[in-house]
Amino acid sequence: MKEILVLYYSQGGSVREMAQLVARGVESVKDVKARIRTVPKVSANCEATEPDIPASGAPYAELKDLEECIGLAMGSPTRYGNMAAALKYFLDGTVSLWLKGTLIGKPAAVFTSTGSLHGGQESTLLTMMIPLMHHGMVMVGLPYSEPELSATTTGGTPYGASRVAGAADDRAISDDERKLCIALGKRLAETALKLSA
Repeated sequence: MKEILVLYYSQGGSVREMAQLVARGVESVKDVKARIRTVPKVSANCEATEPDIPASGAPYAELKDLEECIGLAMGSPTRYGNMAAALKYFLDGTVSLWLKGTLIGKPAAVFTSTGSLHGGQESTLLTMMIPLMHHGMVMVGLPYSEPELSATTTGGTPYGASRVAGAADDRAISDDERKLCIALGKRLAETALKLSA
């Protein structure tokens, strides 16, 4: 069974919910399984530490997760039009993989959640792609053949799945947002199988 890494950071839970939906899309493809991982919070306090294993939810990602998987779906909340520091911190630690060319040719997709409709979804998705492109990954987005992409009045972009979770991260995910998350995971898994053949 080949695996897709679904790597995310979530503070309020909306990106975690998206990650689970992307994973559902991944696992709708025969012979592919989702490996869900998260990253620990970054602290301004140098003495702060996180436990080796989170108290609940997905385990923390390790470099071997990127090495062993045939593709990557990466999700982050929007932080002023960019990915969260915790996810960027993890990516900054992947230089050993870059030196070996480990991720070259593997497909990747990105997803995000914002507090408002114009909260920086597209800029976050685009800036999340930059380090992945430096790794030589092949970007997978959402084509307009997904009908929800043209119909949505909430989240959803051709650059990847997105969601408007509200300023308090308490807005329920819309049907369009849900379907686009699943579609992104499915498309990534199908692409990864073709590229790894």
